[in-house]
Formats: sequence, C-alpha cells, structure tokens
Amino acid sequence: MSLRSLGDDARVALATLADRAIEIGTPTVRLGVTGLSRAGKTVFITALVHALTRGGRLPLFEPAASGRLARARLQPQPDDTVPRFEYEAHVADLVGARIWPQSTRRVAELRVTLDYESATFLGRTLGRGRLHLDIVDYPGEWLLDLALIDRSYAAWSAEAIGRARAHPQAAETQRFLYALGGADAAGPEDEAAAAGLAALFTAHLSARRADPEALAAEPPGRFLMPGDLAGSPALTFAPLPLPEGGAPVRATLGGLMERRYEAYRTQIVKPFFRDHFARLDRQIVLVDALAALDRGPAATAELERTLADVLAAFRPGRLSFLGRLVDRRIDRILFAATKADHLHHRDHDRLEAILRRLVGRAIERASFAGAEVDVLAIAAVRATREATVRRGGERLPAILGTPIAGESVDGTTYDGATEIALFPGDLPDDPEAVFGRPEGDGTLRFPRFRPPKLEADPDGIRLHLPHIRLDRALQFLIGDRLA
Repeated sequence: MSLRSLGDDARVALATLADRAIEIGTPTVRLGVTGLSRAGKTVFITALVHALTRGGRLPLFEPAASGRLARARLQPQPDDTVPRFEYEAHVADLVGARIWPQSTRRVAELRVTLDYESATFLGRTLGRGRLHLDIVDYPGEWLLDLALIDRSYAAWSAEAIGRARAHPQAAETQRFLYALGGADAAGPEDEAAAAGLAALFTAHLSARRADPEALAAEPPGRFLMPGDLAGSPALTFAPLPLPEGGAPVRATLGGLMERRYEAYRTQIVKPFFRDHFARLDRQIVLVDALAALDRGPAATAELERTLADVLAAFRPGRLSFLGRLVDRRIDRILFAATKADHLHHRDHDRLEAILRRLVGRAIERASFAGAEVDVLAIAAVRATREATVRRGGERLPAILGTPIAGESVDGTTYDGATEIALFPGDLPDDPEAVFGRPEGDGTLRFPRFRPPKLEADPDGIRLHLPHIRLDRALQFLIGDRLA
C-alpha cells in the first residue's frame, strides 16, 4: 500500500497550486514540528513563537542579530478546518504557573508573519520582505500511525501481540492477552467479540501509554484520542494470532478485523498524511534521547527502531521550479535532541553524536534525496543553570534546577520548590557505547525540572525565556528564506 495513490497525487497537486497562487503576494513556509510523545513539541513551538514575537535573545539567528528582522506577529489561523495552537495558554503555563504545558492532543496550526529587510541590495530596493511561517503541530501518536501504511494486518498483529507479551506487567495487558488465548481468527464474524477485544486492546494501549517507562504510545494512535471517531467500526478492531505466513479469510473474525484495520489505514491515516504531512516544506524532529539513555540500552534500541519506522514516511528532497508548483518536498530536516539543559554543556556534543547515530539511516536517505540535514542538542526553554560541585576531592560539572514536585533523586522526593545541584553523569565519547551499558547502571540521572522563574527588569517587563540553541535551530530552518 503506497503512501499516495493517483487520486491523492491529484489532490495534492491542486492544493499546492492553490497555495502557490496565494503565496504570490507573500511566500509561506510550512514547518512541521514532529516527535514522539513527551519530546517537547508544545514547549518548542511556544518558545519559538515567544522569542520571535517578543524580541528574544537570538544571537545566532542572523536576521534578528543583524537587525534585519523588523517584527514578527501572530496572524489569523490559515486553515479554517484546523484548530489553532493554544499559544497564549501555553505561555501562561510556562511563565505564570511555571508548569510544562499539556502534550499535543490533536493537529493544530499557528501562523507567524515576519517582516524583514533583505540582505541583498536588490532586495532592499524592492522594499521590505514578508514571510508567513505556518507551524504545524500534531500528536506523536499520529506520527507513529504513518508506519502502519505499509504494514499488512498480519504483520501488524504479530508486532502488536509481541510488544504486549514483552511488557505484560499491567493488569490491562494481562486481561487482553488472556482474551486473545480464547479468540479464534478462523471463527465466524462476531461483532460483540470484535468490540470486546477492541476495548481490551484499547485498555492495554492506555496502560502502556501511562507507564512512565514507555518512550511513546503504541499505534494505532487514534485509539487513545478518538475524538468524533469514538465507537466507529474503523476503531473497533484488535490484533489476532494468525498462522505464520497466513492471512485472514473473509467472513471470519480475522477477516472482520483485517477489513477494519484496512479502513483505519485508508480512511484515517492516509488522509492525515495527505492533508497535513505531505504539505510540509521544512521539518524539525524532536527526540528525547535522554529518556531512552536513562532507561538503558533496550530502551535506546527501541527508540532507534521507532524513529526508523516513522521517518520512513518523510518525503525529503528538492524540486525544480515547475515541480514546486504542483508538489512539495521537505528540503530541510533538523533532528534535535531535546532537554540539553539536563546536561552540562561539555556533554552536548556527545548528545548530538548519539542522536546522529540513532537517526543515521534517516539522515542518509534524506541527504541522498537532496535535503539538507542537521543535528542539534537544544533546550527550547532552559530550566537549569550550570555550576560545579565537590564529591570527595573531585570537582564535578553540575546543573542547578528545581525538580518537579514528586521527583526523586538519590532517595529524596522533592516538593517542587527546592532547588538542587545535580551531577547528571557523563555521556560516553563513543555513541555505540549507549547500546551496551548494563540496564539501570545508575551512571546517568535525568529528573524533570520546573520551568525557570523569570524575574522582571526595573521597568516591570519580564525577561525572555532562556534557551539553548533555539537560535541555531531557527537559522537552519528558516534563515535562508529571510535572506
């Protein structure tokens, strides 16, 4: 099953032509913000927009550093059928309440319009330039669904059941596996049996998602965020044990499940790809590599496999002038390891090397297709400061921050108001070493910290949100479009 049929290609061509016609007056860059759950998509978008519209410190974002960026302002939502990203509420969470915003639950967009002076003499004589930056945010769970497009029901069933058996700790998972033991894929179609298995499977997915040790939710993502699809047949299926190499037969329980799985792929996943994912120009992929490193080599290997699945759906490359009129390609991709503020700066290069190793295959594919690719360690909002602590007679690089209420470090549980100094450990020089560390060796510690407290200057104006390399990310993603 290909990502796009001829009908999909025709729709994308017509939509792209319409977009290009509108862009004659003001060009638009559609930036996709992608990542697995808890990677920091909402925080990244909020911090990026806050820095642009509030004149944040962006010394490595050339248009701002040189003074060519005249202003940036929010504009009305560009797509009338897509919810607006709740920027103001997220800023209130970060700055006022000092809590991290809620994770993405649906597709959302936000338009920022940038007025700038051209970097060239000819451009300046033609007047001030203007660029629409349309930021597209969507749940990590839906990103994982893209991997289903090329998977048969039989292949997906084997993988889903294998994952459940590998993590049977939750009671919901045990009930689902017990029910599978009595299910007969070759038996007659049974709506009640299908609904019962689907409910147990959904409960298992929910339990896995709630597990703090889980790196991301498992597909299908819409099972946990059904919206107006709740109760529809397209969400009433579950994996079934099938004979090796076999496929379900029509008019059986297995055939019913397979038909609904196909409906999910064609009626839910493919339209999401066509209407949102395939319309992107630039892409940032946020990766919480530290969470995987904290949990050991098995989690790190799982992250590598998951990223390979979802990144295979990308459409990187460059198009000719005529090609751009009827199609889109992602011509710049930034892979960003988030939460760099949980490490001392001397480990940032190592974190970038580890991320480059994790997404190595995707980088090769994108570069071969003609896309520009970069890797960065970032913190869209820096929650810590750096310091030095003594342990015995040794001076160690440390970070200072306020752990979130309930976080535990070395057996101490914190109240959300106490600042601590922490030596998080050293990342290995060799990225391959992260796949061979003993499970739970305790050499790395990455507790969650509260957002920073922003003091007001003498004029009563709050200072800007601190960050690590947000300016470099902006320069790579849109700097060339403001030249």
